[in-house]
Amino acid sequence: MRVPLNWLRDYVQWSLSSEELAYRLTMAGVEVEAIERRGEHWAGVRVGEVVRIEPHPNADRLLLVTVDLGGEQRTVVSGAPNLAVGQRVPFAPVGATLIDGATGERKPLQAVRIRGVESAGMVCSAKELGLGEDHSGILILPSAAPVGAPLVEVLGDVIFVLKTTPNRPDLLSMLGVAWEVAALSGAAVTPPPREVARRPPPIEARFRLRIEAPDLCPRYSAALIRGVRVGPSPAWLQQRLEAAGMRAINNVVDITNYVMLELGQPLHAFDAATLAEQTVVVRRAREGERLITLDGQERLLDPTMLVIADAARPVALAGVMGGLETEVTEQTVDVLLESANFHNYTIRRMATRLRLRSEASLRFEKGISPELTLPALERACRLLAEIAGGEIAEGVLDAYPGQRPRERRALQLADLERILGVAWPLERVAAIFRSLGATVEREGETLWITAPPWRTDLNLTEDLVEEVARIIGYEELPATPLRGPIPASPPDPLRVTSERLRDLMVAAGLDEVITYPLVSRELLTRAGPVPDPIALLNPMTSEQAVLRTSMRPSLLKTMAENARRQEDGLALFEVGPVFLPRGNDLPDEVPWLAFALCGPRGRGSWLGVNSAYDFFDGKGIVEAIGERLRLAFRFRRSNDPFYHPGRAAEVWREETLVGTLGEVHPAIAERFDLSGRVVYAELQVRALVNEAIAIYQPVSRFPDVVQDLAVVVAETVEAEAIRALLARGRYVQDVRLFDIYRGQPLAPGQKSLAFTLRFRAPDRTLTEEEVAHIRQELVEQLKTQYGARLRGEEE
Repeated sequence: MRVPLNWLRDYVQWSLSSEELAYRLTMAGVEVEAIERRGEHWAGVRVGEVVRIEPHPNADRLLLVTVDLGGEQRTVVSGAPNLAVGQRVPFAPVGATLIDGATGERKPLQAVRIRGVESAGMVCSAKELGLGEDHSGILILPSAAPVGAPLVEVLGDVIFVLKTTPNRPDLLSMLGVAWEVAALSGAAVTPPPREVARRPPPIEARFRLRIEAPDLCPRYSAALIRGVRVGPSPAWLQQRLEAAGMRAINNVVDITNYVMLELGQPLHAFDAATLAEQTVVVRRAREGERLITLDGQERLLDPTMLVIADAARPVALAGVMGGLETEVTEQTVDVLLESANFHNYTIRRMATRLRLRSEASLRFEKGISPELTLPALERACRLLAEIAGGEIAEGVLDAYPGQRPRERRALQLADLERILGVAWPLERVAAIFRSLGATVEREGETLWITAPPWRTDLNLTEDLVEEVARIIGYEELPATPLRGPIPASPPDPLRVTSERLRDLMVAAGLDEVITYPLVSRELLTRAGPVPDPIALLNPMTSEQAVLRTSMRPSLLKTMAENARRQEDGLALFEVGPVFLPRGNDLPDEVPWLAFALCGPRGRGSWLGVNSAYDFFDGKGIVEAIGERLRLAFRFRRSNDPFYHPGRAAEVWREETLVGTLGEVHPAIAERFDLSGRVVYAELQVRALVNEAIAIYQPVSRFPDVVQDLAVVVAETVEAEAIRALLARGRYVQDVRLFDIYRGQPLAPGQKSLAFTLRFRAPDRTLTEEEVAHIRQELVEQLKTQYGARLRGEEE
């Protein structure tokens, strides 16, 4: 929001400097992010009075204009068509810095001879002074401007550029800022005059109003202005709009924009003669309806959008932009002026879908009050009568289906002390709210505060307390050190486990990546069948249209992008969420650890070429995770089609499936432009949380007894099942598989599994007889459960 201070002084007078005022506003939460000084480049430019105009002796379209500067006269050459004797105009001498009307660049004015006549300076247009885009004629100054005075004293201004927050739509208006300045400076606010004479016949005799969507339009007000003369706005109005960042169009449109900037209520003017059957209907758009908006674009509408319509068609996008067919033109005689209130979420959705943001939609999106419609309508009618010569019809059309009583909020000293830690006298607190435009009633030790209509953000007791702190100044709050111990952070085993996994993966030599949880549907299905993902209603791009239900596509895509850029092996991991649908509820956000390996294990050297990563590298990393987290993993054969048949495993913790690992199926790897073996593993982080307290035992002082055991089992028996049974034996400390053999003299369908067993007792050295007895117990269990026999025994 751009706030010209000369305009702001119409409503409030203050004695602070511009810098001090900007500081106080910023400290009160109204951030002034920039201060612009209009006129700082006008050195030497003064107010001149045109005393003589003569034709140029050598050019038909040029004039010799003599300007009195208060004691001296200068003659310049000009081709401006709007000059007349007695006018006050800006005069720039040679050397003054002006904006080039053709290039837009600032340049020093040079002495020139035009058709044989020397021009001793220039009389300036608005564009040359940086006051607008009009370059068709000379800027005519007010007749009261003192001759010879520096132009900066007449038209110079300081403009605050405010950074507004979503909850403060009042700061998008001059009057809203004026109330802030009044509260901070102790000044009084003078609202602009709104009274206007009205003449019969009444508006109801000509127009009818109907609201068919009261849930989206809490209030709609309209006035009829007859006999307007559409034309350029007066200079003061154009200059104020330009200073506030808006372009002047014509007096009717400029007045609607002026009142919007002044009071914060958007307005729209219709050419009354173009409205079919003199009817105004506020309704939802119908499927397939179209509207050409003021920017010349045809818009396809649907029932989620709100429109203003006449008896035949939509004529405006409610709260966003008017229609081209009903705009005010130079032929307009009667104007129907709209001042309405619309549902903020609807306006935001409509403006976003149509990619059509406007100053009006910006204000409606923030949620302005329906109470502003009539004051803004009255103010605009007064200006139209003064500037456009209109006659205001009696009465207004005013439908208010969303009317609610204004609520009072209670505030006590105890609230201030509880929230701020300090309390001020109630009289001072009441004066603060009155200075902000609120109505205050005192009942004992309670203040009953009714917020002004433009302050839609004051809804809670905490909001009222915040206002007191803002206006008095946060720097006035006493600094109180923290008392008592800082509370301990609550335990979060899932977060701790995630961080430990990251540390473990980095220690294992892997690099962490972070990929987007939003992916394309095509990428998600490239890695195989997945649950139906949740789609975004309004994705920024098709590449980020759905929430991923698997980590596989993201990690393999990242692996492929990096593999194209280097020849060494890659080892990447990610800890991140997938999103599983849960009906109409929010998705289940499940954290996973995923890692992928491909290429050679390390850099090549004179020792030889490194072999490529394979299944057992991935299995070793998973086993290391289990060891560090004190989890006992078991591996079972996996038939997941994502993996190469026979080179994949499921990872189990007791009876819970934790994840999978294996070599990616070549056909799937090829879809991601990956060649060679690609190892992939994924583990569900929730299943890795181990909150069991570690019980440490002293290391035994007694030696191990190490023996090998080879058994013959059927091909269908998994080595992991044999290992798990052996690990449960008495005094067995460790079991490792070191050999698998198939072939003669074994029968077809059989295999030999060789294990190294490590026995140790905590209190003594085991004897050979004890170990042999335990070994025999294990062999008997293997025979009973798996039909195993010792290698070398006859069947």
